[in-house]
Amino acid sequence: MFNILYINLIHNMDGQGASADPQLQHFIEIESQKQRFQQLVHQMTEVCWEKCMDKPGPKLDSRTEICFVNCVERFIDTSQFILNRLEQTQKSKGGFSETMLD
Repeated sequence: MFNILYINLIHNMDGQGASADPQLQHFIEIESQKQRFQQLVHQMTEVCWEKCMDKPGPKLDSRTEICFVNCVERFIDTSQFILNRLEQTQKSKGGFSETMLD
């Protein structure tokens, strides 16, 4: 959906290039960040499922439930760390950096 929106915005710019519109660049940057975050959520869900779920059944046993809770808590901690790091990077550089190694 993002790619279709991006193409439509580019075609509706009446001859201006994408680099001529800072608002469009900012919008694309934010949408790209959202997309990367959604990919991370999907990957973590897949990892937690593969790691914790031995055999699907009508109920979770306590071991599986504890595994899922720990996996999700690690995901939340990691996500918070990443968001804090992105915020620090934006403050120090005035924008998002593709690399988080400074």
